[in-house]
Amino acid sequence: MGQRYESQPYEVLQNIDDLEIRFYPPAMMAKTKANTGNPFSTLFRYISGDNQNNEKIEMTTPVYMYQEDGTSAMEFVLPNKYMEKDAPTPSAANVKIYESKPGYYAAVRYGGYSNASKVKIHTDRLMKEIQKHDLKSISNPVVLSYDSPYKVMNRRNEILVEISYADTD
Repeated sequence: MGQRYESQPYEVLQNIDDLEIRFYPPAMMAKTKANTGNPFSTLFRYISGDNQNNEKIEMTTPVYMYQEDGTSAMEFVLPNKYMEKDAPTPSAANVKIYESKPGYYAAVRYGGYSNASKVKIHTDRLMKEIQKHDLKSISNPVVLSYDSPYKVMNRRNEILVEISYADTD
């Protein structure tokens, strides 16, 4: 029983060795930080109807995870329809809705269940590739997860970092 989720769109501009250079258009995002509690649970409650419309919002991929101000931050990409109509206002004060800026990103992919050690290995790999190809990172790395915790085979994880990029072809 494979459930298909709407996935955040992006365009692959270049493949260089292990690196994928992508352009991401704007997307509506729901973000929280783990000051207290689990950021996934907080965001999941929001899309499950803990919002001012009591509206259920479909799960999408990927889930963004990163460190910000010494805490764990997490973001869900909201379905594309919320680019046209307002996303429901969160009931929880620690959930913020915003429109991401378009940007260019370098990405590396890895499989299996992610953990701190894998994140470090693949972040290091991404940063080495960026350096090797004279690219300039302009953000901190972000971990993207595409699969539910219950999926065992063919898991997709990525490390993504914003880069300063101008297509020179």
